Amino acid sequence: MTSPHTPPTPHAPAAPLSRTPLYDLHFALGAKMVPFAGYEMPVQYPPGVLKEHLWTREHAGLFDVSHMGQVTVRSKLDGEPEAAEALERLIAADVIGIPAGRQRYGLLTNDAGGILDDLMIINRGDHLLLIVNAARKDHDWRHLDGYLFDLCDIRLVDRALLALQGPKAEAALAKLAPACRDMRFMDVADVTLLGHDAIIVRAGYTGEDGYEISLANAAARPVAEALLADPDVAPIGLGARDSLRLEAGLCLYGSDIDETTSPIEASLAWAIGKRRLTEVPFPGSERIRAEARDGTSRRRVGLKPQGRAPVRAGTMLFASEIAAEPVGHVTSGGFGPSVDHPIAMGYVTSPLAKPGTPLFAEVRGKRLPVAVATLPFITPRYKRG
Repeated sequence: MTSPHTPPTPHAPAAPLSRTPLYDLHFALGAKMVPFAGYEMPVQYPPGVLKEHLWTREHAGLFDVSHMGQVTVRSKLDGEPEAAEALERLIAADVIGIPAGRQRYGLLTNDAGGILDDLMIINRGDHLLLIVNAARKDHDWRHLDGYLFDLCDIRLVDRALLALQGPKAEAALAKLAPACRDMRFMDVADVTLLGHDAIIVRAGYTGEDGYEISLANAAARPVAEALLADPDVAPIGLGARDSLRLEAGLCLYGSDIDETTSPIEASLAWAIGKRRLTEVPFPGSERIRAEARDGTSRRRVGLKPQGRAPVRAGTMLFASEIAAEPVGHVTSGGFGPSVDHPIAMGYVTSPLAKPGTPLFAEVRGKRLPVAVATLPFITPRYKRG
């Protein structure tokens, strides 16, 4: 117990929040800024989350995702193939099989088979570029460098990242870079935007066609303003980004997946690929391969509340209105503006993971009916052809 004469131990001051290169533009556009992953980020603009969400589905939304990490992996030997082989030691994905000029989704796993991060892997020809989650980028860099320092040069690079998403994204970006029309889903291209070098990937986090654009910090604002000059493009905040990705059935690290979650439990075996499930060990591969073969006790599923009340993260799920023990829990939940009803994702015991299975969510002491639903809630509109 502290003596009356002993001054209390002061709390450590909170670390100052970082700002992306577009902070001033967000402020000028009237964004509501909130702390997120150590940054001041726009959660919404004056139109609000609902309108921003629907605008992205119908037109094109511009997102500032510069808080995310960009990590380069270069071989210290003779080039990219060695870097890919080295990275496969740590990532549950077929890295060697990524052609130059293409991107692939992958999972960084720990020795227990849990997910340290989910990330995008871009084959740049002479090196690899990883796009990692904002809250995990320092961890990922240290993890990769700690294991691969003798084989690869691992660098966390300071660049801006924009995402342009929606059915009008191609037309808007083509005004600045006509070649983007020829790209397919997961294609990567080097382009010039307003005289600035940029790396463009045809992909995103909304279920819509679109692009992610990596470019120098100094180029971010002029390129963003040029895109926003198009009447079909509007700035979109983190609030709508979250509801868009939830409708698309996409995981949010720290909510739907984390270090305690295996890729099989998370229904992400497709990201590992058959070759990695049978060849070449990686951290946690023994558990992951066993679960892929024998099954696991729980699964990530979609959830559709039967009423209009949303179910939020942390809500417990039960097999009946009177069951004493929960059979799962919600990890992400809210209202889906495009589908006009509440939606959620969560984990349930594997016998109850079949779509259509009735469950009950306990909300403020009441059991509300929900049904296991097929993911995603919307039909993705990626340009694959």
